[in-house]
Amino acid sequence: MITNQLTETALTTKDFTYELPQELIAQTPAEPRDSSRLLVLHRATGETEHRIFRDVIDYLQPGDVLVINDSKVIPARLWGIKEDSGITIEVVLLRSRGLDVWEVLTRPGRRCKPGTVILFGDGLLRAEVLQTVEGGNRLVRFSYEGDNLFSILDRVGQMPLPPYITEKLRDKNRYQTVYAREEGSAAAPTAGLHFTEELLDRIREKGVVIAPVMLHVGLGTFRPVKEEQIADHQMHSEFISVSRESADLINHRKGRVIAVGTTSCRVLESVSDENGIVHPVTDDTRIFIYPGYRFKITDALITNFHLPESTLLMLVSALSDRETILRVYREAVENRYRFFSFGDAMLIL
Repeated sequence: MITNQLTETALTTKDFTYELPQELIAQTPAEPRDSSRLLVLHRATGETEHRIFRDVIDYLQPGDVLVINDSKVIPARLWGIKEDSGITIEVVLLRSRGLDVWEVLTRPGRRCKPGTVILFGDGLLRAEVLQTVEGGNRLVRFSYEGDNLFSILDRVGQMPLPPYITEKLRDKNRYQTVYAREEGSAAAPTAGLHFTEELLDRIREKGVVIAPVMLHVGLGTFRPVKEEQIADHQMHSEFISVSRESADLINHRKGRVIAVGTTSCRVLESVSDENGIVHPVTDDTRIFIYPGYRFKITDALITNFHLPESTLLMLVSALSDRETILRVYREAVENRYRFFSFGDAMLIL
């Protein structure tokens, strides 16, 4: 398990709040993907620029390494019925715990004691509750007829959109990056949603190296920080993987390391040593990055606009500083940027 060493701060959760009009929470993705707006923050001067996302290429240089999270969102939200009573149960897959065994969120949880059997898709998929685990989640074992669980989920599951998105998603691929490969996330690494295949090709042609890493995003991403002192918050565990090939691409860099999204940033900071060398890793991480953290390898970050009082906003504030980030967020609100998963993007240089 990878954790982190942090400088203690006296910052509280309330230090990371800001006012956001409800109408600025994006309900649908931009079309095309790279037509989102892009707010560029230059850390050295505090100056900002307002661009379109496809202009991100203007800020990339030959020799830079763009680090992407190629985890793929699975249709992890299921509605089924208890076999013995017919009561409706909602199940959200959180992370794999072995062959067809998953940690899941169940609603209502009190109806899902060990031994409970839940049926989905007229019996196409079956889940048996094995035990209750930390946080009130359940371990379940799935059984089905077919090639694999993911093919069944494509038929009976729905994309687990964040609770602040209330409109129905017409095309589930729009909650998926164009480079998504490794199935297992319960939420999208949303900074990557802005990239098109054409934009990525242009970035490669410019001499920028693209290195994939993997972090399976859990629903803990949306979990609020409940502790008053941020240093008391315990991060949820997430599965990460970095191949030897990607580690070599990053380690042989001639330019900057630019993380696409907070998930890629957390992977980089989890697997790098104090000299900024990336090591191939397959492990879990609980790394929590907030102001006071000393970055080992991340030079720049492409990210969306995050929820108030969230660990993601704290990470972004660590890369710049809290006062600057909150000022830039106010600027984004004034300029009617769209916020959160389907919203606009920010480039921190």
